Amino acid sequence: MRKTPSISRPGNESTKDIDAEASAFSTLRKLWPYIWPANRQDLKMRVALAVTALALGKIINVLTPYFFKWATDALTDSNAPDGVGVVGWLSIPILLVASYGLARIMNVGFDQLRDALFARVGQHAVRNLSFKTFEHLHQLSLRFHLQRHTGGLSRVIERGTHAIEGVVRHTILHAVPTLLQCLFMAIVIAFQFNFVYVIVVVVMIGLYMTFTIKVTSWRIDIRRRMNQSDNDANSKAVDSLLNYETVKYFGNEAMETARYDSSMAVYQKAAISTWVSLAWLNFGQTVIFSIGMAVCMALSAYGVMQGTQTVGDFVLINALLMQLSIPLNFFGSMHREIKQGLVDLEAMFDLMGQPPEVLDKPAARQLAVSGGSVRFEDVHFHYDAARPILKGISFEVPAGKTVAIVGPSGAGKSTISRLLFRFYDVTGGGIFIDDQDIRDVQQLSLRKSIGMVPQDTVLFNDTLLYNIGYGRPSANREEIEAAARMAQISTFVNSLPDGFDTEVGERGLKLSGGEKQRVAIARTILKAPPILVLDEATSALDSHTEQEIQAALDEVSQNRTTVVIAHRLSTVIGADEIIVLEAGRIKERGRHADLLAQGGLYASMWDRQREASEAEERLRKAVEGDESGFLPGHAPEHQPAE
Repeated sequence: MRKTPSISRPGNESTKDIDAEASAFSTLRKLWPYIWPANRQDLKMRVALAVTALALGKIINVLTPYFFKWATDALTDSNAPDGVGVVGWLSIPILLVASYGLARIMNVGFDQLRDALFARVGQHAVRNLSFKTFEHLHQLSLRFHLQRHTGGLSRVIERGTHAIEGVVRHTILHAVPTLLQCLFMAIVIAFQFNFVYVIVVVVMIGLYMTFTIKVTSWRIDIRRRMNQSDNDANSKAVDSLLNYETVKYFGNEAMETARYDSSMAVYQKAAISTWVSLAWLNFGQTVIFSIGMAVCMALSAYGVMQGTQTVGDFVLINALLMQLSIPLNFFGSMHREIKQGLVDLEAMFDLMGQPPEVLDKPAARQLAVSGGSVRFEDVHFHYDAARPILKGISFEVPAGKTVAIVGPSGAGKSTISRLLFRFYDVTGGGIFIDDQDIRDVQQLSLRKSIGMVPQDTVLFNDTLLYNIGYGRPSANREEIEAAARMAQISTFVNSLPDGFDTEVGERGLKLSGGEKQRVAIARTILKAPPILVLDEATSALDSHTEQEIQAALDEVSQNRTTVVIAHRLSTVIGADEIIVLEAGRIKERGRHADLLAQGGLYASMWDRQREASEAEERLRKAVEGDESGFLPGHAPEHQPAE
């Protein structure tokens, strides 16, 4: 059944084109400061010299066919001038041919000089913009990174980085030279022939460029769809590989492959459309240019037949148009690359245009930590206004003391640590460190004063030395090894063949949970912060490992202001105060014994965890008994009954 073509309202296409052109211009305007950096006179000089070499190269390029014309006329003229021998006469076209070759060499030489001069400018733009993008990504809020796929984000940066050099090179080194050559060519043709030729060439160039721009704009929409599907496929691939073990646990390899393949199918369809449209673009360009060239050569052939032109003129118009065909043919790919590069750069600049959610105030000062007391004063917070998380939380952690925060899942415990690090700003109330509102101090100084041991320690794909040293990059090896000893991991490290130079694998997957936690403790010790946050630091560990890690944590937290966010209540018995959260409010507070005596929420949670621990212990003993040949309380089958 034939599909009914969609009818767009008048003016919609023109509006779309205007918006696209405005977007392209805006992207180029943002890119210009990187091509013409205000504080780099040396790079500006290189741009000026590159443009000079460009102009000289194009002038020579346009004049080169004249040597071809003169050599042809000399060879077709059988009458040597009086007083010139045959050998002398033949030397004239030979010299002209040599001059033709020399002119071509000079043309290429100036082009290569232009590229060499501009190389430093292009690479400076690539490095500078890539640096600023990467820097900006680390300034963006946690909310932004939680909402984005890492794989898709890395592709945006990768394509944007590659597009910088392409757009810079194609715009400055190819688009401008092409327009310049077209101008010089029109002047030469008008001078050497007449305006009929100029009209034919101008019409040909106009049709050629219009056709190229229209088809390329159509192809850009295909490119956008291809990029989107590429982002989607890459995000799914990265996400699946990062969760390799989870995929294996559930046997969902086929499902993951199917998800990836569905994205690649969309990419395949868009890629096929890209190549098919490219074939039509190249064919259309060839048809337009060939017709224009044929008309000009027919006019010249008629002139030769009429005696108003020489054979050299016929050769000259052919050579001039062939010279023009090279940049014009390149104009198609050049325009395509510029448009595609602008799409990639637009995505990158959009990324850079994302405003950080948390900013330092203009007059923000360094955090001055004297004792390290932490105070939450009527703190309200929500990720979504319709769903408040914290509803008027107030408590204080005196300098050098330990306060534990417990409560059911979703009570807002981990949100407190994120607010203390100022990953988000509170929506009401304030957080104070030594009576300084953390919104009034520099974020870097704030985070330097707080150490974190999280529940899930994610390590860099590097050595143990690097991962522990990450706590204080300026630390030497002896200080790193000392921190490892305090974290009770040095024995494990020394047992490894490569010791501290052992690679931990991506996200630290080569280490166990307890080993990763010890690395986290070691780098926190190395950081030596006055304030310590333990965010569910042992909740993912078995009981035996938990006890070992807890001993290390107790040592680390001595004489430090410590906020413990805990799931297992057995880890917070010795806290100076325990705060019990429920639904974003403080339900109970006090020491362990006092809270048990109250018989409230804390006591209820304690009883449930104690029952679960006892059941776990009974199960462990039962399993041990089964492995020895019989369950406790049951006689072995081979023993005779008494």
